[in-house]
Parts: sequence; C-alpha cells; structure tokens
Amino acid sequence: MIRTENLTKQFGSTIAVKDVSFEVEENKVTGFLGPNGSGKSTTMRLMLGLDKGRGVTYFDDKLLSDYPNPTDVVGILLDMKAFHPTRTARSHLRVLAAASGLSSNAVDEALDLVGIREVANKQPRTFSLGMSQRLGLAAAILAKPKYLLLDEPANGLDPEGMAWLRNFVKNYATEDRAVLVSSHLLDEISKMAENIVVIGRGKLIAATTMKSLIDDQISQTFIRVKQPKKLEAALNKSGVSFIEEGDGYIIHELPSRQIGELAHKHSLTIYELTPRTMSLENVFLNMTSGAQQFRAGSKEESQ
Repeated sequence: MIRTENLTKQFGSTIAVKDVSFEVEENKVTGFLGPNGSGKSTTMRLMLGLDKGRGVTYFDDKLLSDYPNPTDVVGILLDMKAFHPTRTARSHLRVLAAASGLSSNAVDEALDLVGIREVANKQPRTFSLGMSQRLGLAAAILAKPKYLLLDEPANGLDPEGMAWLRNFVKNYATEDRAVLVSSHLLDEISKMAENIVVIGRGKLIAATTMKSLIDDQISQTFIRVKQPKKLEAALNKSGVSFIEEGDGYIIHELPSRQIGELAHKHSLTIYELTPRTMSLENVFLNMTSGAQQFRAGSKEESQ
C-alpha cells in the first residue's frame, strides 16, 4: 500500500497541509476529497517529493526515491497541460517512454487504452480539455505502474468519457494495484471509490471506507400512514422524535424496520415507508461545512 505519515507544508505563515496521514490500499480506488484550497494537490505533490515539506510517504514500505525506476511504481496526472507545445501527442509519449526505458509499443498501447490513437500525430495544444486529460492519463500509465495518483482526471470529459474513466480506474485497481483519485465530481467518486480520504483547510477530516462514511451519518425514514395522529401518539409514547413533512413524518432515531413494526403494533395502515440514505454530496457538505476557504456571501459582505 501507499502510506503517508504527517505530511506538512507551509507557505510563509500559511499552513497548506498539516499532519496528514492516510493509506491507499491495494486492489481499491481511494477517493480524495476536499473543498477548493483544502490542500489536495499539495498533498499529492508532497507524496511524490515534488514539493518540499515535512512528513514521509512510503510506497510498499520504501521511499519513492529508493526505487531505481519510480515510474514503474507510480504514474501521475497532476497537470493536464504538462507537454511540449510543438510536439505531437505520440512524440510527447515517446520522449517519456524513452526516459523510462520503454519501447514504442508502450506508447501505442497507452494511446489505444485512453482512446486517442486517431489524434496521436496532432499537437496537444490543439486538444480540448477532455483530450488533454486523456493524454495525461496515457503518460501516467505508460510503464503500467502499480499505483496511480490522479488529480481531477474527469475535468473536461463528456458523460461518455466519465463513464469510460470510471470503468478504467476501477479495472486498473486490481491485481494488487491501486488508484488515488481526487475530484469535485462527488457522484463519480461515489461510483468508483471504495475508500475515502477527506481533508479541509489542510487537515485530515476522515480516512475510511465509503460505506462507513455514509453509514456513520444520520439516516432518515419517511413514513405516511392512514391515521397520522395515532402514529404521532405512538411515537410520543415510545419517546421517538419526529418532524412533519407534507402528509407524513421524518424519523431519525429508528431504522425503517423498527418503524414499520411500531406502526403494525398499533394497527396502522402504512401508505409509505421510505429509507433515505444520505448521498456522498450531503455527507461531504456536512463534514466540510467549517472548512470552506471560499464562500458565497451577500453583497454587503463582499464589500
């Protein structure tokens, strides 16, 4: 696995990342979430030794600098515009392949995998945002590394491209490999990641599984019955709090099964009994509500 320990980075008097520690497990996709300015990109750069700071990152219990060929260990996509403006896409990848001791076959295979073989002889400066992302991903997977670190790889992709990326990332994180991927597209992360790391204002907020992150939040159940006042009396007698919503009630304290059993015990006809599990977006907004660097405010506040 990848293991970070106490990563810390300071710019002057501003602390960008402070004591961030987490793990990226093999055979899994780990989603890396945080508001704008939370320190995600800086954390990734610290992991790779591209920024100077404190703390350490181990790749299978070794420093990345201890490997003779780091590109065999980790592939990165941090800057989608990291290419020479006058080279073709194929030439750009060939230079990277040569630096890693790879053959031209690796270039062709990477171009095929990301779906840009048809534009391989064009200059990347003419590419759309989505095409640039695909080229960056091709560079990351040239050496078929064990780990991928991808910073906002879905930027600029159309719906078909995002579906492709989701499947690609999930398939890559198999056979003892793993992927750490940051994104603002929470719905996409919820579909591809098993583990989640959340940071805010440079500090770790959570490092857990997707299931635990969702399950640990307060869930809701909506119930609608034929005799609502009778249900109210039953809930009050049982000491269960509730909130009226339309012609039904929202209950937080009991799972749906127990609510149904309570209604049955009091001979109530149930019209609707619907569990409401919080989405990743809801959970994320709740967890980072105090860690937003930029907030929309009133006209008076902005003056």
